[in-house]
Amino acid sequence: MTTPASSSIATDIIRSEAELREIFAQPSKGAVNKQIDHLDDHCEAFIAHAPFLVFATTNPDGSGDASPKGGPPGFVKVLDRHHLAMGELPGNNRLDGYRNVVRDPRVGLLFLIPGVGETLRVNGTAVVARDPAILAKCAIDEKLPKVALVVKTNEVFIHCAKAIRRSHLWDHENWPDTTTMPTVACMLVTHTGAPGDPDGSRTAASLEAAYVKTMWNE
Repeated sequence: MTTPASSSIATDIIRSEAELREIFAQPSKGAVNKQIDHLDDHCEAFIAHAPFLVFATTNPDGSGDASPKGGPPGFVKVLDRHHLAMGELPGNNRLDGYRNVVRDPRVGLLFLIPGVGETLRVNGTAVVARDPAILAKCAIDEKLPKVALVVKTNEVFIHCAKAIRRSHLWDHENWPDTTTMPTVACMLVTHTGAPGDPDGSRTAASLEAAYVKTMWNE
């Protein structure tokens, strides 16, 4: 079932692929042909160098969810040509993505390597696994994860560098000046309703202490 657009602002809304194609040309042959269904040696090398990815799932109401995942380069392991695995590192235990996977296995992954403009997109289906052999393969510094996300690939392709280049994501001298925006700590104080911390200083200190304590251990 398709959920209608919920915006109360937009009125001229595109509702079909045919309407989209009235505005946008068909993709080039190269853009179509670059998509494969497996992890070849090039993809494996890219994943082995990637310390960060975005993990996308679908919520029970059909809305999307995207979560950042990071670790040492190569923290995601290629098991074979059609499967990769990522051990869970300590987080906040919301388990948004994992709860979604056990309801709906469809997932999308976007791998990033600092300094590289192109990204690697992997779409497929996933399970949350406890197999000892898989957990051992995903261990970091001999520490076993509690579970691992195992993804079976359906679509794999390199995404062009335009978004990274337009954003100057890896270009430090073009990073935005954040001195005029609210700190993350202040945002959390407002969002959580935390009392007695108007400037966010206590929250900021707690965040840093928690990061130090739980970066690798619960």
